[in-house]
Amino acid sequence: MAGIWDDFTLGGQLVCGAGLPIALGLGRAKIRGSAFIEGPVQLGNAGAFSRVEATLMIGPSNNVDASTPVTSGALCTGSNNPYSMAVQGPAAFFGMVDTNEDVSVGRDLIAQGEVVSRCGGHILSAKKNFDIEHPTMPGWRLRHTCPEAPYNDVYIRGKVTNKTEIELPAYWKGLVDTQSITVSLTPIGAHQDVIVKRIDEDKVYLQARGGMPINCFYHIFGERKDGEKLIPEYQGKTPADYPGNNDEYSVVGWDYDVRKK
Repeated sequence: MAGIWDDFTLGGQLVCGAGLPIALGLGRAKIRGSAFIEGPVQLGNAGAFSRVEATLMIGPSNNVDASTPVTSGALCTGSNNPYSMAVQGPAAFFGMVDTNEDVSVGRDLIAQGEVVSRCGGHILSAKKNFDIEHPTMPGWRLRHTCPEAPYNDVYIRGKVTNKTEIELPAYWKGLVDTQSITVSLTPIGAHQDVIVKRIDEDKVYLQARGGMPINCFYHIFGERKDGEKLIPEYQGKTPADYPGNNDEYSVVGWDYDVRKK
C-alpha cells in the first residue's frame, strides 16, 4: 500500500475535516488544486512540539533527502536560506504574531495599530516624527523630526549674510511660545560682536559692532505652545505613570498609535 501512495497526485480539491471551505469554492465553483485541512497540522520534525500550539505548527525538518535540511526555527521572507518557513512575496496575519526570537526587518515596519514593547527590551527608531495639521495654512500638514530634549522644542538653523534680520517660519506664530525662543550665533570669518536686539513672532533682529556686515550661522530654539510643558523626570515604573497628559505623546517602544493630528 505504501508503494501505491508514495507519490500521490490530486487534481481536484482536497478536504480533510469538518466544515466547508467557502473561500476555496464549493461544488462546480471549487478551485482545482486547492486544499482544506481542519487542523491542527504539524510540519517538519515529529518531535518539534510536545502539545498542540496552533492550527499550523512548523518545526525544523532535518530531512536528510533535502540538500539543505532545515535546522533553524525562524520565519524568513524571500530568502534561499534554510528556515522553517519561507514566504516569497507579501504575507498577511489577521491575528496576533507571537515570537520568542528576534524580528528582523529589511525595510519599513508598518503598523495600523500599536507597536508595544513590554519585555524589557527596546524598540529603536531612526527618526521620531510628528505630523500635525498645519497651524497657519488650512489644507496643509506639518511634519518635523523631533530632537531629544527635556523640552517640547522645535528649532531652525541656517546662515545669515549681509542682513540684520532672521525671518522665523510663518507657522511658528501658531506653534511656538515667543517668550521661550533662544538664539545662538556663530560669526564666520571674523568677530563681528553680533547681538540679538529683540525677538518678535516673525523675526529675530540682529546688530553688529559699528554696523559691520553680518555673516554668521544661527541656531534658534522655541518651545511648542500647543500643549502642556514636558515633565522630563517623574516617579513611576512605566510611561503610564506619567503625571501629565499622556494623550499628547506617543512614546517610543510603548504606545505607537494612529492619531488624527
